[in-house]
Amino acid sequence: MATSYFLIVVFLALASSQAIASDPSPQQDFCFLIQFINFVSSSSMRTVKVNGFICKDPRHVTADDFFKAADLDKPRNTKGKVGSNVTLISAMQLAGLSTLGISLARIDFAPLGENPPHTHPRATEILTVLEGTLYVGFVTSNLNNTLFAKVLNKGYVFVFPKELIHFQFNPVHDKPAVALAAVAKTLGLLPLPIQSLDQSHQSLMMFWPRHSKWRRGQLSGSRLNSGRTTTTELSN
Repeated sequence: MATSYFLIVVFLALASSQAIASDPSPQQDFCFLIQFINFVSSSSMRTVKVNGFICKDPRHVTADDFFKAADLDKPRNTKGKVGSNVTLISAMQLAGLSTLGISLARIDFAPLGENPPHTHPRATEILTVLEGTLYVGFVTSNLNNTLFAKVLNKGYVFVFPKELIHFQFNPVHDKPAVALAAVAKTLGLLPLPIQSLDQSHQSLMMFWPRHSKWRRGQLSGSRLNSGRTTTTELSN
């Protein structure tokens, strides 16, 4: 009897730990974040807080609180060191996204531009190519550190699993590329030094066709510069 009781307790403990490990569901339909309290009338505020921010009284929420004229159809400046530019739409740019667990980004790539290896803590990403061609991939966290990479053309979709190191690169030397990415949550971006990767992955991620033509899906050429992508800041 004691053994059976012990097994039941262990099972319940394990089940509880699994529930705690997952992200909780929102307790309300939405929470429009009030970021600048001094500029909002007290009648629009309520005492409920989510992630340290005060939620706007739902009686004062309008459709405009879930809308942003972000001009994501406009090309961005890609003249930075790595030749890419990310325009992010998260809860900080569109407060109506708060607690909804998703964000959106337009990524512009110059010819031979890249979004260097990075990871999103606790976040999954799905990407589609709007224009051009991209070489994308991610590295697993197991002992083998397997690289999964693919060449994407316009309209193709690729998924980067949660927290894994991933990258995007425009292998074409004379045409820009544009991608749209949806990220589950926006818990930050962690750029990684290329030295943290082993030699085989450094070769695959750093020695791109910077000055050679893209031929039959093969990678060859000179070393890719390291650095961070440019970010386009949108006004609130």
